[in-house]
Amino acid sequence: MSEQPHIMVVEGQFYEDIVAELARGAIEELEKTGATYDRLSVPGAFEVPAAIAMAVRSMEFYAGRRRFDGYVALGCVIRGETSHYDHICVESARALQDLACRYCLALGNGILTVENREQADVRAAVDGLNKGGAAAYACLRMIGIKTQLHLYPR
Repeated sequence: MSEQPHIMVVEGQFYEDIVAELARGAIEELEKTGATYDRLSVPGAFEVPAAIAMAVRSMEFYAGRRRFDGYVALGCVIRGETSHYDHICVESARALQDLACRYCLALGNGILTVENREQADVRAAVDGLNKGGAAAYACLRMIGIKTQLHLYPR
């Protein structure tokens, strides 16, 4: 790959302030490497994998725009009183892994799955655990591995 990577950052907006901080960390990581990016907002963590799948499939129908070299999935799921939390956590992670394996995607998973708001704040904070930056870093590293293994059509 000769040019800087082009990344799609998909943001599940159910917890807007937490996801805004995750996005800030991801974008800082991407910008410090010179990567370009497009951002896409979806309602929540459950919709993130579907949006990535749509982006991948859209290249089959419209090749006029630049292909994404990688994807960063951002969102947050906080445990509540029902089993909804468990379903969203498992299904979003499974769907992301299925996409990454099926399409050989460079994908960084920055969907937080936490017990409470305080845990989410610490993990999202750029001056904390910066999981948004970590997801972007993972995506960029996987792009490097794809390049090393000659998995790019360019």
